[in-house]
Amino acid sequence: MGRPEKKRQTKGQLSPAPTPQTMNRRNFLKLTLAAAPLALSGHGAELASAGGERSRKGFRVGANEDRHGEELLIMGGSFDLKVSAKDTGGGFCLYDTTRHSKGGPALHLHHVEDEWFYVIRGEFIVRVGDETVRLRPGDSALAPRMIPHAFAKVSDDEGQMLIMFQPAGRMEDFFRQMAKMGPGIPRDQEAAFKELWARYDMELLGPPLKF
Repeated sequence: MGRPEKKRQTKGQLSPAPTPQTMNRRNFLKLTLAAAPLALSGHGAELASAGGERSRKGFRVGANEDRHGEELLIMGGSFDLKVSAKDTGGGFCLYDTTRHSKGGPALHLHHVEDEWFYVIRGEFIVRVGDETVRLRPGDSALAPRMIPHAFAKVSDDEGQMLIMFQPAGRMEDFFRQMAKMGPGIPRDQEAAFKELWARYDMELLGPPLKF
């Protein structure tokens, strides 16, 4: 048997109504095409040029070691860089933070980076938008860019979690600058950090989380 003959659309005949799947596909394509120029403008262009070089080899970073051998004591804990922006062409960077003090940063948002949390030890609370969740070992949470968020260690024992920023943006330089401001958690974070955070495309929006 031959192939069925395709139906030809005669002049004046209406096209079939688009299905929900077709409409969703079209909307997705429109959004993708509209976002493409933005990806290469502003921070996107900066990341693309900075991310031209990436690591061609695997590497090992030992326990309690920093990728660059730095010691960063920030906001009641230590931050060890495990994967650098240079390793991923600007795609992401990853920190292992050990938290000694209870509490955490003030409510804020990132204009450039998504932030992901994964708890290894201790208990934390994380607020993303209007929702606050409790995280225990093995739990994780994502704070998308442009969404207000904050975290705090709430357990008495030492806490530890991984924090990833995607794309890496300028977060590594930001943490170096934060380390220069001392290892403790300031009582008034807005007064202490507002100008610095704004320089790195972040906004302080409110007080730290209460627990």
